[in-house]
Order: sequence, then C-alpha cells, then structure tokens
Amino acid sequence: MTCPHCVGAELFFDEKEAQKDLRRYRSKGPMKTAQMLLDALGQADMTGKRSLDIGGGVGALQHELLKAGVASAVDVDGSAAYIEASKEEAGRNGTTDRFEYHHGDFVDIAPSLEPADIVTLDRVLCCYPDVDAMVAKSTALAGEFYGLIYPRKTFGARGAIKLANLYMKLKQNPFRAFVHDPKHIDSMVRDAGFEPRYEGRTLVWHVVLYQRTRDERRSAPPDSTERAA
Repeated sequence: MTCPHCVGAELFFDEKEAQKDLRRYRSKGPMKTAQMLLDALGQADMTGKRSLDIGGGVGALQHELLKAGVASAVDVDGSAAYIEASKEEAGRNGTTDRFEYHHGDFVDIAPSLEPADIVTLDRVLCCYPDVDAMVAKSTALAGEFYGLIYPRKTFGARGAIKLANLYMKLKQNPFRAFVHDPKHIDSMVRDAGFEPRYEGRTLVWHVVLYQRTRDERRSAPPDSTERAA
C-alpha cells in the first residue's frame, strides 16, 4: 500500500490497538452494531456459506459466523496488526484452516478475490475516501448477502469524525475518516441488485443487511457447496 491514507491507516490501527480490541472482543463479544448485523444474518441459514469481511479488524464477525455454520472466511484488511490478531483468535478457536487472509487495500485486491455468499463491511466505508469504488467492487463479489455498518449523517456523527480527523492532523497522520451520504450508498447497493432485508440504527451508526434480489441472485461459488457437503 503506497497511498498516504492507507499508510496512515496502518499506522493508526497498530498492534496496540489490535490487542486492545481483541481483549475487548474476548471479554464482551462483538460490539453492539456488529451483533445487530449478526442477528440479522442469523435469520437465514448460514450453513456451508463462504464469507468475505473487508476491514474485518480482529475478525469478530467472521469468528461468530463460523460458529453459526459458515464454512470458510476470507479476511481483507489494511492493517497487518489486525490480521495477526484475527489469526491469533482463529488459532484459539481451532479455525485457522477455515480462514484466508489478504493484507492491503481491498479496492486493489478485489480483482484477485473469489465471490462469497456473504460480504460484510463493518465501519469500513467511513475509513475509505473513494466510497464509489469500495461499494462497486464489494457488491460485485457478494453472492447473496451484503452487510454494512457506517456512520449516520447526523450532527453527532459528523462532529465525532471532525474531532477524529483533527486528532490525526495533530499527530501528522494522513489517515482521515468520512461521513459518506447514506442515500448515495443505498442507491449504489440497490443498483447492484440488492434490497434491504434489515435496517437498524444507534445514535451514531447505521446497520443494514441487504439481500440480492431473486432475479439477480447468484449461485454460491462451486467450492463452497463442496465444503458444505
């Protein structure tokens, strides 16, 4: 990764932050918004499916989805420290052989990835400047479900992002956070052939699970069916 934003993200999401988030996950489980998305996914049969988590952090969504019956998980993250934390937890759970890891900018890596039944982006759109490219390339890989957690366009959310960016500026870190237009995000996902299956909100975050419409639905990748058999 050579772009200043990506380099800044790697510096911010370092080993100290990764280990702190891993300890929190082990003691308290997934964060509230992640649990909302997991609960929505849990309304469908996850058995044998393949998941792709973009910017997955310590892997909370995927560790939980594997427990729910998902066959395999692909983790793409711009932070090497968070990938190592996810690997540590996978080793603890005995699921290392069911994970595939990719370190780098998802938009660059996307052409080399196989489609997945479930694609999730937990607090990722707010960490990426080119929302159009991120949504376009991630929806293209989603076979059935597409889950998003991103900031609501509220005064509180925008204020929090401004404070975070001021902190980054003072630290001379080029990483920046963003509040992208929710209507634009929703329009792009719908145009890609999805419709909302679940929507939830907290004070700051918007949680949406989309499902590919029946006439647009793709079959699962061939190897995921074999793994489920």
